[in-house]
Amino acid sequence: VFSNRNNFLRLCVLKVTQQSEKHLEKILNVDEFVKRVFSVIHSNDPVARAITLRMLGSMASIIPERKNAHHSIRQSLDSHDNVEVEAAIFAAANFSAQSKDFAVGICNKISEMIQGLATPVDLKLKLIPILQHMHHDASLASSSRQLLQQLVTSYPSTKMVIVTLHTFTLLAASSLVDIPKQIQLLLQYLKNDPRKAVKRLAIQDLRLLANKTPHTWSRENIQALCESALNTPYDSLKMGMLSVLSTLSGTIAIKQYFSSAPGAAATTARSFDLVKLAQECCYHNNRGIAAHGVRILTNISASCQEKDLLPLEQDAVFGLEALLVLCSQDDSPGAQATLKITLTCMVKLVKCRPHLSQSVVESLLAQLHSAQDNARILMCHCLAAIAMQLAVLADGMLGDLMDLYKLIGQSATDKKQELLVSLATVIFVSSQKALSTEIKTVIKQQLENASNGWTAYRIARQASRMGNHDMARELYQSLLTQVASEHFYFWLNSLKEFSQAEQCLTGLQEESSSSALSCIAEALKSYHKGIASLTAASTPLNPLSFQCGFVKLRIDLLQAFSQLICTCNSLKTSPPPAIATTIAMTSGNDLQRCGRISNQALTLSLQMKHSMEEFRNLATRYGDLYQSSFDADSATLRNVELQQQSCLLISHAIEALILDPESASFQEYSSNGTAHVESEYERRMMSVFNHVLEEVESLNRKYAPVSYLASNTCLCNAVIALLKVPLSFQRYFFQKLQSTSIKLALSPSPRNPAEPIAVQNNQQLALKVEGVVQHGSKPGLFRKIQSVCLNVSSVLQSKSGQDYKIPLDSMTNEMEQRVEPHNDYFSTQFLLNFVILGTHNITVESSVIDSNGIVWKTGPKTTIFVKSLEDPYSQQVRLQQQQQQQGPAPAQQQQQRTAYSRF
Repeated sequence: VFSNRNNFLRLCVLKVTQQSEKHLEKILNVDEFVKRVFSVIHSNDPVARAITLRMLGSMASIIPERKNAHHSIRQSLDSHDNVEVEAAIFAAANFSAQSKDFAVGICNKISEMIQGLATPVDLKLKLIPILQHMHHDASLASSSRQLLQQLVTSYPSTKMVIVTLHTFTLLAASSLVDIPKQIQLLLQYLKNDPRKAVKRLAIQDLRLLANKTPHTWSRENIQALCESALNTPYDSLKMGMLSVLSTLSGTIAIKQYFSSAPGAAATTARSFDLVKLAQECCYHNNRGIAAHGVRILTNISASCQEKDLLPLEQDAVFGLEALLVLCSQDDSPGAQATLKITLTCMVKLVKCRPHLSQSVVESLLAQLHSAQDNARILMCHCLAAIAMQLAVLADGMLGDLMDLYKLIGQSATDKKQELLVSLATVIFVSSQKALSTEIKTVIKQQLENASNGWTAYRIARQASRMGNHDMARELYQSLLTQVASEHFYFWLNSLKEFSQAEQCLTGLQEESSSSALSCIAEALKSYHKGIASLTAASTPLNPLSFQCGFVKLRIDLLQAFSQLICTCNSLKTSPPPAIATTIAMTSGNDLQRCGRISNQALTLSLQMKHSMEEFRNLATRYGDLYQSSFDADSATLRNVELQQQSCLLISHAIEALILDPESASFQEYSSNGTAHVESEYERRMMSVFNHVLEEVESLNRKYAPVSYLASNTCLCNAVIALLKVPLSFQRYFFQKLQSTSIKLALSPSPRNPAEPIAVQNNQQLALKVEGVVQHGSKPGLFRKIQSVCLNVSSVLQSKSGQDYKIPLDSMTNEMEQRVEPHNDYFSTQFLLNFVILGTHNITVESSVIDSNGIVWKTGPKTTIFVKSLEDPYSQQVRLQQQQQQQGPAPAQQQQQRTAYSRF
């Protein structure tokens, strides 16, 4: 169509090619594709040549080094037709971004055209942006910078300065050379150039450099920007400069600003121009300027711990409270955006300065009654985020929240429903240990009066996340009859059973192993019912793999806890520790130190060892679940990690107290006290971990060897303490915000999956693996794919031919390759040997590596069969040898028979 039809159809093909840019790498025969397109470049029609040039430019990602395309672009830049020249400029820009050779070759040509007097100004404006791609080496970038510097000086018109400065900035940001000089140049134009358009462009480029390279900003740069912001009379320009400063205030540049100040020891914080500017803007009549001002003060208070900066905390709090009062009464989109910035700053300030939490929470609660509904929802989110970090909501404050909950429950609008969920979340967070009967009654009454089923489900989900399983169970029970789908019914029923199981564990009592066994048995009963319902709720499109894996691990963990308590109870029949130790030393079996010299003692010791191995196996399985949850949020992954650590803790306690107390080390299990705790559940679990470790270590130090009674009591108390912390079902259990999957295609592939692919044993199989990365609505929300790791392995299944000893290397293939996907597509090839005749099973498994270098076992796993056949020449030689060996035998037998008969 492109080579033989009219320009309209060529234009249609060009549009399709540009829209399919992500899929160009899937073209199998690139040479043939380029050949049919390139034939039009020799046409006498300049429009046809222009369309061809744009077509080549759109394909630059797959043909970056085609010399004929490079030559055609250089020729077309000298054309007398403006349409063709503009198309050549488009193609030159795309090829310069992809090919170093083309960029080096075209740079002088572009420079001559830009500096030539015959080139029109509008054409120069289109040629200059090509220079942003001249970053492939330092000399090329340096020559491009010199040219741009000359252009800025020689052509002072507004359009030329704007295009040249922006190209200047993009070149510096890509080449990472002369960024400080570029910042100084932009600040110079911002200060001295009177044109607003140039100032706006300078602010935009400064913001780009502040986001990309904040460490290159010196104190003088920030000081110059502050002076410009203080002196400008225009609010729009001031807001732009403040946005750059607020970006820098959240990075390392702010510490450099305060630490490298001359005479900083004798200078107070309020005398800095940045602090003056922020304090001046905090109460500005423009909401955007005020938001940037309080954000700068918040970042300074959070980042800098110097004593002279401490008074800024109160300035930040007062500014945040003023903005909160202003924006909570306004329902406009601008006010809501400013309110989000304000509340984010509040959470950050309280996180870094906990002593300010009380005043911040009181101001939020005071404004909650009079605020608009949209603002109330955001303020509730802020309260919940603060309460997750610090226990700041007292009982008196809960009364205010319950009064507001009763008031809101009388309306059934969408905003009120959202507000009900947000308020309930705050109440659950502030009542982490247990909800009072009065609070439960109020919540259920309001849900019955004015809420729909979806609101009740969201509140129940929040209760499960916060560990209020009693409330969650009642809400799930009430929703069972309100769903129309069978799968939804089983899903809700499984959640009800899980909440019931966790509620059974709240009745555990310390140092009461019999009650612990009964509670665990009841919980297991409910968990088994729940896992059956959860399996019934899964569908092919929604297999609920994480949920099933998490619950199965929880069941196995509870069973391991129960088995450990039973073993500890059995050890109570052992002899006193002194006798047991003496007999153990005499017999040389250290395991018998905890029991009688009998089969019973040996059995109990083996049971203890089996329990330790079971907990380590559970920890490994939790690690596998962690590695397979690429799309999970950080809180869910931290929850899985805590479960893994609890298994490792118990296995370590068994080893340290009973099996091998001398070689047990406590350093690798010691918790990091400096790590920030994100939730109440994590805080309580870490407290239990530290307490158990201290108990085990103190027993090992006080008593050597440890008494069997003390060790049993310590193990049982550790299990009960872990189970008494209510399990938190995190977000990923209910909701998947990020969705990432990989789809593999293997070639050659059989028509029927059960049929093997035929390969001769003297040849290698070229296995091509192609894949597509599929995303949901929010790709890269938590983590992004850096590369895909493909592992190919083959195993001999059935052997044909002679049965002789085969070396292991000939029976298997093990290969691994890492591929970086381009536009969510990747492909690679493997060469596999199948020397041994028979059927081989090839497995291709994919895993992903994120931007931090962490490997995630996401799958999928694909299997094909290969049948290795003997090559015809070897088969013919083998048959001839067999015939030669079998040929003389019958004649000799016949001769023997004749001789015998004669005899």
